[in-house]
Amino acid sequence: MKRWTSELGPPLLGIAVLVFVWAIVAAATDTRSLPGPVEVWTSLRGGFTDGGFMEATLKTLIRLAFSFAAALVIGTALGLFLSAFELARRSIRPLVVALQITPFVAWVPLAVIWFGVTERAVVFVAIAGSFPAVALATLQGIRQVPPLYVRAGRTLGAAGWDLQRSIVFPAALPAYMVGVQQAWGFAWKALMAGELIVQASGASGLGHLLDRSEDVAAILAIVAVIAVIGVAVEYLIVGTIDRRIRAKRGLLEAA
Repeated sequence: MKRWTSELGPPLLGIAVLVFVWAIVAAATDTRSLPGPVEVWTSLRGGFTDGGFMEATLKTLIRLAFSFAAALVIGTALGLFLSAFELARRSIRPLVVALQITPFVAWVPLAVIWFGVTERAVVFVAIAGSFPAVALATLQGIRQVPPLYVRAGRTLGAAGWDLQRSIVFPAALPAYMVGVQQAWGFAWKALMAGELIVQASGASGLGHLLDRSEDVAAILAIVAVIAVIGVAVEYLIVGTIDRRIRAKRGLLEAA
């Protein structure tokens, strides 16, 4: 309980201050352009009560799970390939860096041409926007493994796949998780951009819902849902795995 209080106390205090300032500014502003927290909460509760927000959230999370899993597989495989072959690393790594720094919205027109105005276009944008971070983190993590670890493993009899599995990959995990955290953020933002821009017929998602909303309170309510999901996944899933990995390696005081 003490740990959770220390972890959640400051963020909750920050949110409380934000809501307080927001309420004051909204009270002095036209509510049509900036509704207050009460109006946004009412819109949020109504959206979940009638099922619209819940359906959109579930559809978005399904797309996110698929696209992020695909990005992890593609990025990890590419990173391992580049780490294994020097010529491939020197030839392909600059291209992967270029893909990483390319704004993910730049993929939207190409996705629409290739896949049409469909959900596949949205998923493609999310994958394209996130897998380079995983690939570069995999490559960097493996390259940063101290040679002493490898020599010690060979001295103890490890070789080939056994050396990679027992020495190299575990040592590269902290750097790999940094890429996973970056990729998660890229995937979430790319998915929202894809849903917002690619309005497939009958598609339902938080981005689609955001584009179709005309009421400011509803827009802010959807933005709040997007932010809460992003923070929840980052802290409760990706962040927890990262903290446990670092704790096992003595990089944190406790898991």
